[in-house]
Amino acid sequence: MKKAFLIIALVSSTFTMGCFTNELEQTEQETKNINKKVTVSEFSKLIDSEKGQILDVRTPEEWAEGTIKNAIKMNFFGENFDQEISTLDKTRPIYLYCKSGGRSGKAASRLEKMGFTAVYNLDGGITAWRNAEKATEK
Repeated sequence: MKKAFLIIALVSSTFTMGCFTNELEQTEQETKNINKKVTVSEFSKLIDSEKGQILDVRTPEEWAEGTIKNAIKMNFFGENFDQEISTLDKTRPIYLYCKSGGRSGKAASRLEKMGFTAVYNLDGGITAWRNAEKATEK
């Protein structure tokens, strides 16, 4: 009987600690928001809050097709890209996008290495934005 009780207690405490650890890790990740992918709807709410900096990392040819209003344009393939992104305010969130999410994902990793702690990456990029019939400007 004592053995059964000890086994149940051990399993229960292990399960509880595992849940606590996962909750703690999730809370830490939510606080940092490093390289967090967000939906079009979430991205739209974030940029409407006007708390962050919208960053378009596509090429000049792609910008000519339209950008999200108030986006800062920095060409991911430009030779000064790292220098350009280092000029952004690290204390404000970055709302990041490209055409479909690949370049912005790589840019988010660079921003993280540079000390940015709140980077939101638009899942599906401007393609998803347009498919959701969200506005762009030329």
